[in-house]
Amino acid sequence: MPSINLLPWREAERKKRQRDFGVASAGAVVAAIAVVVATIFVYSQMISGQEARNKRLTDEIVELDKSITEINGLERQKERLLARMEIIEELQKSRPEIVHLFDELVRLLPEGVYLTGMKQTGSRVEIRGVAQSSTRVSALMRQIDASSWLSDPEVERVETKQSGASRKAEFIVYLKQWHKDGEAEEAE
Repeated sequence: MPSINLLPWREAERKKRQRDFGVASAGAVVAAIAVVVATIFVYSQMISGQEARNKRLTDEIVELDKSITEINGLERQKERLLARMEIIEELQKSRPEIVHLFDELVRLLPEGVYLTGMKQTGSRVEIRGVAQSSTRVSALMRQIDASSWLSDPEVERVETKQSGASRKAEFIVYLKQWHKDGEAEEAE
């Protein structure tokens, strides 16, 4: 039998396999590096996209905060205007009341009684004046009590003073003015 030496062929085959293994290993390393680089690139793109969305949300939040501040300012301005309108309405309602007060005082003032001052706080009115006698002050109080626009007369003081040959009574009277709805407002 002839003898064939297969050792060099086996050695060549082994070198070829080692070379193929090295190429495959290098290819696997290159592929792994490519996958890692591609993964890093994809994640960096996702991160930059999310950062862009976050920046847009932050900008929108700033705009909404400005709008909220403006709306709050408008709300405060609206409240001030409504308060002014309410004050104006109250003044408009009370316009005829002062006319009724003066008209009623003129009609109720007995002869011999003269007013020297008048002060109104809410519905409470202070009247200062001079009368020929204290009985004229009591007549004034009776007429105020019978009035449809005035009520609750109270005398703070009546002083009789001698001035030459005549005597006069200086007085201070408090009363309440009735409003359109028929109720006197409580003085504060």
